[in-house]
Parts: sequence; C-alpha cells; structure tokens
Amino acid sequence: MEAETILILLFVVATAVAIAVQRLAVPYTVALVVTGLGLGLLHAFQAPHLTKALLFNVFLPGLLFEAAYYLDFKQFWRNRLAISALALPGVVAAIVLTALILTPVANRLQLVQGFTWEHALVFGAIISATDPIAVVAMFRNLGVPKRLSVLLEGESLLNDGTAIVFFMLAVGLVTGTVVTAGGMALDFVKIVGIGALIGAGVGLAVSQVVKQVDDPMIEIMLTTIAAYGSFLAAEHFQYSGVIAVVTAGMLCGNYGARVGMSASTRIAVQTFWEYVAFALNSIVFLLIGLEVNLRTLLGSWQVILVAYLVITAGRALIIFGVSSLLHRTQERIPWAWSAILTWGGIRGALPMVLVLSLPKDFPHQELLVSMTFGVVILSVLVHGVTMSPLLGWLGIVRPQQAHAAYELTRGRLHAAHAALEEIDRMSRVHFTTPDVLAGLRREYEVKVERDGAALEALHLESQGLHAEEVQGARRHLLLVEKGVVSDAFHQGVLSRPVQEKLLGDVDARLLRLESGETDESVAAPPAPNDEGVIHETR
Repeated sequence: MEAETILILLFVVATAVAIAVQRLAVPYTVALVVTGLGLGLLHAFQAPHLTKALLFNVFLPGLLFEAAYYLDFKQFWRNRLAISALALPGVVAAIVLTALILTPVANRLQLVQGFTWEHALVFGAIISATDPIAVVAMFRNLGVPKRLSVLLEGESLLNDGTAIVFFMLAVGLVTGTVVTAGGMALDFVKIVGIGALIGAGVGLAVSQVVKQVDDPMIEIMLTTIAAYGSFLAAEHFQYSGVIAVVTAGMLCGNYGARVGMSASTRIAVQTFWEYVAFALNSIVFLLIGLEVNLRTLLGSWQVILVAYLVITAGRALIIFGVSSLLHRTQERIPWAWSAILTWGGIRGALPMVLVLSLPKDFPHQELLVSMTFGVVILSVLVHGVTMSPLLGWLGIVRPQQAHAAYELTRGRLHAAHAALEEIDRMSRVHFTTPDVLAGLRREYEVKVERDGAALEALHLESQGLHAEEVQGARRHLLLVEKGVVSDAFHQGVLSRPVQEKLLGDVDARLLRLESGETDESVAAPPAPNDEGVIHETR
C-alpha cells in the first residue's frame, strides 16, 4: 500500500474516532490509542513506524510551537519558579530517583539480570518527558483554573528539552563518551542555553517581518518557518531544537501576534495552528497504538508494571517535594493541584522515539523498548480515563452541565447589558428616532430581567457557581488595580520602586486567587455589635 493511501486511511480513522468520542465520555487521545492497538492486532494495514526522524522533523516542531504560541507569557512568568523547578531540577531528580529505586527492585524481584543503575538512568531519561495533550484539552473543556493548566503545560514544554538532553548524556555515560558530572552539567547548559538563543533569534526575526506585512497567508507561512526553522537550525548545530521552538513559539504568540497582526490575521493564524495541532495529534496517537506489539508487552508485564509504579511514585515525590519547598512563596501550589500535576504526567510519543533511537547492540535494548512502550500505554489509558473523575473528586471542577448553563446565562446577560449601553450611545448621537430606541430598550430590558432571574436561580442551586462569580469579580478588580498602578507610574505619580512593590503585591494576590486560596489582604467589612456600634473585625 502506498504512503499516500496510508496517510488518507489514518485521517479517515482519526475522523471516525473524533466523531465517535463526541457521544462517549472518553478522551480523544485515549480513544485513538485504543483504536491503534485494535488495528495493530488485526494487521489492517502497515502504518509508518514512529522513527526519530519522523517525530523530530514532522510532529514535534508543530506540536510544540502550537502549545508555546498559546501559552500566556505573563502567566508563565508569574509561575516561572514553579515551572522551572519542575522541568529542570525536578526532571533531573526524577531521573535519578527512578534509577535508584528501579535498579534494586528489578534485581531483587529477579525480573531482569544484569540491569545496572546506568541502564536504569537511561530508562529514567527516556520516560521523563511528559505529554499532557489529552489532559490540557480536558482542562479546557472542564473549566480547570488557568494557572493549573499553565503549570502542567509549561512544565511539559520545558521538560521535553531536559529529557532529550539528559537522554543523550545518559547514553554517553553508558557508552563511555561522557564520564564526569561537571562535563554533563556544562553540556546541558550549553545545549539548552544556545538552543534558547537560536529560538529567540528566529522568533524575533519572524515577529519583525510580521510587523511589516498585513497578509494572513504570508503571516501563517512565517509562523510555520518559525516553528520548523528554529527547530531544524538548533538541531543542525547539535543544540536543543525543543527549547528553540518553544522559545520561538512564545515570542511569536506573545509579541509578534500582538504587535504585528491584525485581528483577522490573528484569527486566521490561530485557526491554522489549531488544525495543525489536531491533525498531528491524531496521527501521532494512532501511530502509538499501531506501533505497540501487545503480545511482546504481555510477556514483560511484570517489569512494565514495576517500572510504571516506580516512575509514578517518583513523579509524586518530586511534585509534592517541589510544592513543599514553594509553600511559603508567592508561587505555592495547593496540595490538590499537586495530585493533579502528578497524575497529569502522561507519557506520549517522545519516550517511544527516544528508546527506538538506541543502537541495536545497546545493553538491554529490547527490555528498554518493552518497558517504555508499556509505561506509555498504561499512562495514556489509566491516567487519561481517570483524570476527569479525579478532578471532580478533589473539588477542582464542578459538574459540566451546571457550569455550561451558568456560562451561557452569564454570557447572555453581559451581551444584553452591552446592547443597552450601545442604545444609550445611539440615543446621545441621535442614531435613529426615539420611539425605535425606546422599543429596543424595552426588548433588552426584558432579556436582562429574564437572564438575571435565571442566573440567580443557578446561584441558589449551586453554591460553587456563586463562588465562581465572587472569584471572577475579585480577578477583575485586581486587574483594575494593576492598570491604575501602571497608569500612575507612567504619569509620574509613582516612582519605579513603589510601582514594582505594588504590582508585586497584586500579582501575589492574583496567584492566591488562581490557586483557590482566600485573598487575605482584603479585610473583612466592619461588623455591627448588638447595640449597632461598628467595630473592626480582627
């Protein structure tokens, strides 16, 4: 069967799965993997193998760029300490912890002979890269707090680069090309740092060109060049292509799009990259299922189960450890969020490609392949299916039906109020006759009254919706505070140190609010005593 025919078949299967999951409570990526496993068992057709060249040259740049393009840099910067701790030292610690736990356990249970800590270190580096695509998509549908999504997605974008670099270093350690810890640290800094510089250069260059043109097709092409050009340039010079494309994506999305693209162009670019991400994700998760040989995995189920438990426990220790260290800082992470971050560490295609890139004569190569494939399948199926119930059990999200009705009613109410304000403006400029405006005003006032009553009824039915209304109002007021402080600084009313202190205080309150914590800086209103005399509450 020709490659073009196989590609069309993959798209047909992915489309059928996408239509089917709309009627089922199953994450799309989980359904794709299960479908791929079934097609593989049936030997329906010979799909292309997930090679390193295919993933690195086709899938990875597009997927990473799309995720980085939409990542709000302000949100990322507010959580830079937590994200960096999880994606850099956290990943390194997870790799080492996996090796330290897995080696004695595997040998003591006599699951494998001659499996040393160096081999376990290679496995730890292979399996440390996470792929939260399914989880982040679920977050968006369920209304999970934005900061939690930023933490999970930001960590994943950075830990891919960390995992790839340490995989190369760990393989070098086993083969004898890397022998010192200092050399490994220096190589890591050089590979990641220069990769970031290459990505920044490409991202800034593309952003400057975007500012000079106003053609959606050209600007879409420029973002495509930024995605694949930054990755290939960094890889050509043997630096981190992952870090390069993440840097380029964040610059294009947070700088180039905002200063150089018109509203219509931004919509066109966003539509393009949403489709690219959907198409690439569909194919890559289908290929994951097709790549796996279930009979081989079942023959190694004991060591796969042990490896899965070890890497899950190791991630939990690292996540909760980092959360403990950050508990007294502005970036503290609620314990319920730590559980979600632990469970959201789903493994995807990258570990499978890394393990397939090992030489055939590498020690325990077949075992490492089975362990990696097995852990990927387990994490996708188990974590993907149970994430939504876990979010509900921990109280992070509400039932979807109540939340959807609330958002719909609140949206109608906002729209009706906006229309009334526009009618007032039309009246001031004599846009049309007063009797026409009077009739329209009565029509929208009826809508406001109806939707206001519906919103109040929803508040009475669910205390959680009222809490969300309070949180939204607090967030709006905090953003107003930030705007006032910035305006005062630019008008010369405040000095820079005072502005930075005030903005830092507001940012800290925003982080507490997004974490679901009470804003303690807002004092409770005075309460009257029995005689009606007001005393301040302490």
